Amino acid sequence: MSVNFEGRLWSREDLLGRFRKVRRRTEELAAPLSPEDQTIQSMESASPVRWHLAHTTWFFDTFVLSMHDESWEGVDPSFRERFNSYYQGVGPSWPRARRGGLSRPTSEEVREYRRVVDEAMVSFLSRSTGSARWWAAVEIGLEHEGQHQELLLTDIKHGLWSQLGSPVYGELRRRSRPAKGGRRASWVGFQSGIYEVGHGGPGFAFDHEGPRHRVFLEDFEVASRPVTCGEYLEFMIDGGYDDPQWWLSQGWEVRQAEGWRGPLYWEDRGTDHGDAQWQVYTLRGWQEVNRAEPVAFVSFFEADAYARWAMARLPTEAEWEVAAATREVEGHFAEEDLFHPRPVGGAPGALHGLFGDVWEWTGSPYVAYPGFRPWTGVLGEYNGKFMCNQYVLRGGSCLTGREFLRPTTRNYFSPETRWQCAGFRLARTMS
Repeated sequence: MSVNFEGRLWSREDLLGRFRKVRRRTEELAAPLSPEDQTIQSMESASPVRWHLAHTTWFFDTFVLSMHDESWEGVDPSFRERFNSYYQGVGPSWPRARRGGLSRPTSEEVREYRRVVDEAMVSFLSRSTGSARWWAAVEIGLEHEGQHQELLLTDIKHGLWSQLGSPVYGELRRRSRPAKGGRRASWVGFQSGIYEVGHGGPGFAFDHEGPRHRVFLEDFEVASRPVTCGEYLEFMIDGGYDDPQWWLSQGWEVRQAEGWRGPLYWEDRGTDHGDAQWQVYTLRGWQEVNRAEPVAFVSFFEADAYARWAMARLPTEAEWEVAAATREVEGHFAEEDLFHPRPVGGAPGALHGLFGDVWEWTGSPYVAYPGFRPWTGVLGEYNGKFMCNQYVLRGGSCLTGREFLRPTTRNYFSPETRWQCAGFRLARTMS
């Protein structure tokens, strides 16, 4: 038996298979952590692992079972507030900054919550008939959980790094470390003209990825690959963090207040004589900075400052999408279980590393496309209400699941954000 949703035919087996796969992956990511590890909230912007496990379950509880399954009796009424992130249409939510202060439900009780909801979801998906109006909520829930799988990894990394001794996350696959260095980036040009961007075809996309619309772009060039650690070190050595001429005013204020000297997770373990020896914390522990890897865990402010220093700029999101439009979504993603960027390179004159390894900051503020309409109902709160004081990132990272990415995928964070796996590539206007 199958259901039809927006012109697509889904077999129940496919639907159930994807549901089980996504839910299992979340638990696999949390498995290396002790119950104590899962309670950590290392900063206001992060969330405890236990909360992620419960919130992704709350989504199916609230938007699928409670709204579409008449037989569903719920688990605990208090969960409605505890694990609501920001959906005001279904009631109050517990403050994000205080999620780490909740000791109940325990990690074991959260696992039981997941088990009960999963069983109810499998039963519901196996027996539901008629229209598939509930399928939108199911598909959004799966994409939503994919986003939280990435947040799990970024929050785990920050939480472990923040502890004494910076413990290692589980047993990760080892990899050979390539030689340092690598060829310089080249420029790839695009002619001026009218282009179409945004999602407009079949398949899932979040509401803010559309509608498809036309943009006019002047002649521009983008770098063949993201900026590397070695190139970023040149900026640091040249005093880039100490020279306000490269920084936006707000960025300079944040850099001073926070004492930034380099990317997040970098530490100078040089000698007393002043020789810098930069190490970087990864989920497998501390290691020497590899100059050939894309620089990661930098803010928009840092990316913009580097671009000014390099006599270039960040690409707009329209430029980025035009450059990526004809490329396959191929790269280094979370499925490889390496959870760290790898060197990106290839033949000059071609684009490399557009997808995977690092999210790429663009110079575009996160705003609505012309004709944007948020989803109807409570789920319309998903993206639209955050279109203020954020910048767009594109392409995904080594912590992103491949199946959750499209050339039109838009990510967004405030410009001071550093705990996401974000890097950047350069662009310039052709004169």
